[in-house]
Amino acid sequence: MLKFIKNLFGKSEQQEKEELKESLQKTKTSLLDKIARVIAGKSKVDDEVLDELEAVLISADVGVDTTIEIIERLQKRVKEQKYLNTEELHRILQEEIQQMLVLSPASIFTVDTKPYVIMVVGVNGVGKTTTIGKLANMFKQSGYSVMLGAADTFRAAAIDQLKVWADRVGVPIITQQHGSDPASVAFDTLQSAKAKNIDVVIIDTAGRLHNKVNLMNELSKVKNVMKKVIPDAPHEVLLVLDATTGQNAFEQCKQFTNATQVNAIALTKLDGTAKGGVAIGLSHQFNIPIKYIGTGEKLTDIQLFDAQKYIQSIFEK
Repeated sequence: MLKFIKNLFGKSEQQEKEELKESLQKTKTSLLDKIARVIAGKSKVDDEVLDELEAVLISADVGVDTTIEIIERLQKRVKEQKYLNTEELHRILQEEIQQMLVLSPASIFTVDTKPYVIMVVGVNGVGKTTTIGKLANMFKQSGYSVMLGAADTFRAAAIDQLKVWADRVGVPIITQQHGSDPASVAFDTLQSAKAKNIDVVIIDTAGRLHNKVNLMNELSKVKNVMKKVIPDAPHEVLLVLDATTGQNAFEQCKQFTNATQVNAIALTKLDGTAKGGVAIGLSHQFNIPIKYIGTGEKLTDIQLFDAQKYIQSIFEK
C-alpha cells in the first residue's frame, strides 16, 4: 500500500507556511485593505457593513454563490450575538470560510494497488505541464518511482515540453508520435508502469478549449482505456486551474466536471494574483477539494493544500 506523508522536499512546517504567506501576499493585501476600508469608523457589523463586505468578496473572485452564503452565515451570527463589533469580523469571517472549504485528506494518500494513477486535465496555458513536472519531482523526492505519459498528442509542443520535464526530474516517459491516439498512449504507459512496478503514473491529456465536445469525449475514452489495464484507474482526476483567471476558472471547472469525474484540483500561479479567493469559491461551489497549490516558479514551489493555513495566511494581520 502506498502512503504519501506531508513532508515535501524536507521543508519544515514553518518554511511551507512562509512560502504560502508570500504567494498569497497580493490576495491578502487586496482583501485586507478593502475590508479595512469597509469597517473604517464603524463600531459594529450592521447591514451596511455586510453589503460592502459582499462586494469585497465578489471582487476577490470568491464567487457570487459562495459570497452570498458567507454573508448569510455572518448575518446569522450577528442576529444570534445581537452586537458584533468590527474587531471580531476577521475572526468570524475566517471561521465561516474555513467551514465552507472542502477538506482533502492531503496529508496522506493510500491506495491498495500500484501504480497510483493521476490523470491531469485542464486547458492550455494554466500551467498543466509545469504542475505535472512539479508533482513528478514531489513524488520522486518522497521516495516513489514515477512515470509520465504524454497523452496530449494533439500538440507536438506538448509532448516536447513533457519530455523536458521528465529529463529535468529524471523520470521515464512514454510517448508516441504527434497525432497518435491519446488513449493508446495511456494504455501503453499503464502497461509499462505495471511491468516495471512503478509507484505513481501521471498522464497528461489534451488542453484544448474546454467547450470542445470532442475533447471531452476524448477524456472519457482515455479513462475507459485505463480501466482495461488497471480497473480502478485513474485514482485521481486532477483539474489544473490558473488562479489568475478568476471567474473563468469557475467556467472551466464546470465544463470539466461535467465531462469527467474530477476529484481533485491543482490551483496554479497563486503568487501572481490578487484573486486567491477563487480557491474558496471553487472548493465550495463544486464540492471538490483543492489538493495542490503552486506557490512560485521553482521546481519545489508546490504544496499540498491546507485550508487552515490558507485562511490564516490571508487574514493574519
